[in-house]
Amino acid sequence: MQVKIFTIPILSGEETNEEMNRFLRSNRVVSIDKQQCMQNNMSYWTFCITCAEGGQTFSNNNGFERKGKIDYKEILDKDSFEVFERLRSIRKELANEEALPAFAVFTDAELSEIAQLKELNEKSISSIRGIGIKRTEKYGKEIVKRYNILSEGKL
Repeated sequence: MQVKIFTIPILSGEETNEEMNRFLRSNRVVSIDKQQCMQNNMSYWTFCITCAEGGQTFSNNNGFERKGKIDYKEILDKDSFEVFERLRSIRKELANEEALPAFAVFTDAELSEIAQLKELNEKSISSIRGIGIKRTEKYGKEIVKRYNILSEGKL
């Protein structure tokens, strides 16, 4: 796993912002943590970006870039990967019930971030980038409920 940190001044940080965007486009991003900071009376955004090793992209026949498949077993620690696997099976059930593709419920990247949460609840799920209120209400509540049942060995 590769970690890159960007510190971007809120005022006049366009050059560093573009550098970060180039980095994001050319790597397989696993997670992004952001924090607003103050130093010497200046405000900054600090981004900690975690990427999978070998972040090369691939082009398909239409000319669109596609990032390589991520092996979450390599990226996540053992406990988080076990949670990830449970969440994938729950996601599959939810998707099948609604005749949707699994990624429409949550993507693998989102599930990996959910698997790494210290506490699994609707509020923590909604804090993940890309997961809005509607998906949290529709799927987050059910994921938490089914995960807790599965963890207790009742399912």
